Formats: sequence, structure tokens, C-alpha cells
Amino acid sequence: MSVRRIALRTPKIVAEIDGGVGWITLNQPERRNAVSLEMWEGLGDVAEAFEADADVRVVVIRGAGGRSFAAGADISEFEQRRADATQKRAYAEIAARGQRGLAELSKPLLAQVQGFCVGGGLALALSADVRFATPASRFGITAAKLGLGYEYAGVAALARLVGPSAAKDILFSARLLDADEALRIGLVNFIVDDAQLEAEVRAYAQRVAANAPLTVHAAKAALRVFERYTANPEGAAGIDRLVDGCFDSDDYREGRRAFLAKRPPLFQGH
Repeated sequence: MSVRRIALRTPKIVAEIDGGVGWITLNQPERRNAVSLEMWEGLGDVAEAFEADADVRVVVIRGAGGRSFAAGADISEFEQRRADATQKRAYAEIAARGQRGLAELSKPLLAQVQGFCVGGGLALALSADVRFATPASRFGITAAKLGLGYEYAGVAALARLVGPSAAKDILFSARLLDADEALRIGLVNFIVDDAQLEAEVRAYAQRVAANAPLTVHAAKAALRVFERYTANPEGAAGIDRLVDGCFDSDDYREGRRAFLAKRPPLFQGH
């Protein structure tokens, strides 16, 4: 069966179907695949396309270039597109469509992680059902170093996967975890040497694709209900207000300026 390319509005997301497997490639290697708004739009489009395509049994998301899965959101856009809570909401609507499209796929989603998987990149990996990493992979959420708020959905997904204690460490310290620690706390399922990674992921994806689609679909749906049965929309609304406060803060403005100037930020707590 030949590889079929899906036409998208951006070259920064590449979508292909090969033997029942849908491949999503984050294609901005010159910026370590940092996810731009244009890429979030593309992710929403490809998630819809793969969900509707009966030929796709399983989906894999990966980063181009071999050095980074995704090094967070594209911070270079923040000054123009995400500078305060109002802009953040407009940005979040577009990003949420991409994030939601992946998180709500009825088909299994695998993450093939090489190099850095940080911030928004980790949020993408958390949308996956099974995560593969290499010994050199690094994971983290560095929002506390920039002064921005990390959305409730991402925090909840992290805590469900690794537990509240490990999630607090990751979020409070903003440190990067190596692959061995990520495996130990359940953040990844498998560690595979770089040279064998794609072959291992392909073999695993083909194994899933060969199984009964209705059984796999039912299992994923049941597990999604199990994972989310403690959701509290009222509590989440309170978190949204705190996150908005981060985006409107002087600290967030200082975090952006410091990032662009390549200097340590000086946070004041307001």
C-alpha cells in the first residue's frame, strides 16, 4: 500500500497514511518543533481528517529532525499573539481545537519522542495513549520560568498519569526529567535506542492496527471515562481565573522580555 499524503494549510504539519497508520509530523525543526499557532490549526485539521478516515486504525505523532519532539509553544509569537489574558483566550481557542482533536481521537494515539518534550510539547505527548522515548529524551513543563499559567486540562492530564506528587515536582521545579525518571514515574511507556525507535514504533502501531477496531475503540472509550470521572467543572473555572491572572501579570511580561533578551527573569509576584 502506498503512502497517502493529507493536504493541509501549513507545511509545518505533515500528515500521511501508511498501512492503516496515520503519521503526524511536527515540522519546524529549525525551532526544535516549537508549536506555533499555525501548527495548532494544522493539528486540529489533521485530527479531524484522521478521525473521519476509516483507513486509519492508529495514529503516531512525532517531531521532525530527530533532535526534538516539541520544545514547547513557539514563545517568539507570544509578544504579538499571547501578550495578555484577552489574547490568551483567542490563542487558546485555536490551540484547544488542536489539543482536543488529538485528546479525543477514538483511535489509539502513540507519541514517538526524541529529544526535548517540553511545555506544550509535553501537553501533546500527554494526549497520546502510549509514549515511546529514547535515552536522550528530556521532559518538563517550564511555565514557572516564564510566568505563564499552565491550563487546567494539561495539569489534570499530567496528574492523572504520574500522580499529584510527581506532577507538583514537575510544575513547581520547572526542571527537566531524563528518560529513566520519566519511565519510572509512568510518563513514558518504553525507552528505545534512537537507531531502533521508528522501527519499534512502526511495529507496535501495526500490531495495534491489526487488532479488532471495535474492541480497541471500546477499550479506549472505557479508559477515557475511567480517567476523567473525577472532573469538576466548577473547580476548573476557578483555575481558569488564576491562569488568566498569570497572563495579565507583570511577571509574565518580565518573563517574555527576559526570554527574548536571553537573561534570567526577575519575578516580583504581581
